[in-house]
Amino acid sequence: MTKGDSINQQGNVSASPAISQPQTVSDYDKRSDLAWMYSFAAAMVPFCAFCYGHQRGATVRVVERIVKSPVGVYGLFALPFVTLGMEKSIYDTVQSWQGIDPKIRPADRGGFPSGGANLPSFSLIPVQRQLTRRLTQRVSEQRIE
Repeated sequence: MTKGDSINQQGNVSASPAISQPQTVSDYDKRSDLAWMYSFAAAMVPFCAFCYGHQRGATVRVVERIVKSPVGVYGLFALPFVTLGMEKSIYDTVQSWQGIDPKIRPADRGGFPSGGANLPSFSLIPVQRQLTRRLTQRVSEQRIE
């Protein structure tokens, strides 16, 4: 039983009507067909920075610094978790920037690999509702409002 659930007279748990899980991605994603370009561009900035740093030898320096630190070679075991956290932070921030709450998982999604909604959000900004309408909605929808 989760927060917002109630128990009916028969003792069955029923979900609160105020908290409704979207059935499909289309229920909460009202972006235009070209909105993927914002996600792509926002994800490419840190990726390109990583590639540039790797080309300049930053990856080797990071590994050497970890090995020479007080935690030693065992610090390398933390590296995948740190980089996955950085990736999730970028993904959640881009989703929030586009007005999509990264903590919502529609009913038609789930399982591997789409289990990120079960983890805490690493977004650096709150979910932007107005920016999404202005940047990613279809022109015909903006005229109706």
